[in-house]
Formats: sequence, C-alpha cells, structure tokens
Amino acid sequence: MREAWTDERLDDLNAKVDRGFDRIHTDLRDIRAETNASIGELRAEMNARFERVDERFERVDERFDKVDERFERVDERFERVDERFDKVDARFDKLDQRFEAINSRIDFLGRAMIAAAAAIVAATLGPF
Repeated sequence: MREAWTDERLDDLNAKVDRGFDRIHTDLRDIRAETNASIGELRAEMNARFERVDERFERVDERFDKVDERFERVDERFERVDERFDKVDARFDKLDQRFEAINSRIDFLGRAMIAAAAAIVAATLGPF
C-alpha cells in the first residue's frame, strides 16, 4: 500500500533536497576555488617560464649581434682583400701588355734574322 504524502513528509523531502543542493553548491564553490587557485598557480608558473625563455632569447639575440659584428668585420677584411686582388690583377694586366710587346719585338727580330739569314745565303750562293 502506498503512503500518502502529507505536508510534513513534503516539508521533510523539501528540506532534504535543499540540504543536498546546499552541499552541491558548497562542493562546487570549493571546486571552483581550488580550480581558480590551480589556474593562478599554473599562470604564475607559466609566466615565470616564459620570462626565462624571454631571457634566453635575449641572450641568443646578444650572441647573434656579436656574430653579426664578426661577420661585418670579416666582410670588411674580404673587401680589403678584394681591393688587393684588384691591384694585383691590374699589375698582371700591365705585365701581360709588356709581355705582348716583348713577344712582338721577338717576333720582329726573328723575322729580321730569318730575312738577314736568307740574304746572307742568297749572297753567298750568288746569282743563279
């Protein structure tokens, strides 16, 4: 047989439900507080780590700046070496011109000697 719902029983049920919801609300507040605290700790930890990463990047940037300075000095040295090579190339060009002039003279002398030798041979042999 079913029991009848009296006002007293309904009031007891209502009070029990209210206590259950109060307990759930309290648990949710506690969970929310713990979650917020954990998130706050996590944010603080992440911020600290990001600061360390930023510091490392700054040190890396400083190193790259030093490397860039070294490369600039090396580039300047190469430019000076290139200038020296340009001067050496100009000297070799002048030497090439001098050798070409000497070769022309030697060729002229060779032809003159052949012509002189031919004239001597022709003079020695006499007319035909």
